[in-house]
Amino acid sequence: MMFVILIAFMVVGFIVQARLKSKFNKYSKIMISNGLSGKEIAEKMLRDHDIHDVKVISTPGRLTDHYNPADKTVNLSEGVYNSNSVAAAAVAAHECGHAVQHARAYSWLQFRSAMVPVVSFSSKAINIIFIAMLFGAFAVNLFPFTTVIWIMILLQGAITVFTLVTLPVEYDASNRALVWLENTNTTSRAEHDKAKDALNAAANTYLVAALASLTQLAYYVMLLLGRE
Repeated sequence: MMFVILIAFMVVGFIVQARLKSKFNKYSKIMISNGLSGKEIAEKMLRDHDIHDVKVISTPGRLTDHYNPADKTVNLSEGVYNSNSVAAAAVAAHECGHAVQHARAYSWLQFRSAMVPVVSFSSKAINIIFIAMLFGAFAVNLFPFTTVIWIMILLQGAITVFTLVTLPVEYDASNRALVWLENTNTTSRAEHDKAKDALNAAANTYLVAALASLTQLAYYVMLLLGRE
């Protein structure tokens, strides 16, 4: 049954990702009335929040937009950086929402940033364990199976906490973006609704990831309980 649930999450994740791409393709073709590019919107939002030590730069790829708190850069994909579409406005404002969180010492963002090294280690360790299991390392009792499952629970637990903490961080960044877009009349009412729709589609990807990670953790716990 648990395998069926995990497969279901994979299917749902694929559907959500496809829907996200469809939304952004749709709203990338609708230009905002003020003609501002993603770069210009990002810079304006930063200025309006009295943030002057964050740079807005272009990064290769598609849907690769992110805020880097380490070097204080808003990284916009090429399709957002130079575009004056509704999608570009939504993405640029969202990433600046993270910059505002950083400047305001938003606790959930600080917590997530602190967890990055732990999650990186956990993800690599789980992959190593899977590879070792494929080669039969645990089949010859090098490690007790119960010990291995406990390790998997701890590693997956860290990853799950990270995905759950990511939810308020992403939703808050979108809320900050939408409030600013509306209060500054950067987008019209119709454009604002489309920007909100695009950001909601993006938020759903994080929700599915968190639920999938939680399900994976539950699976390991059930394996442990079944051995005891």
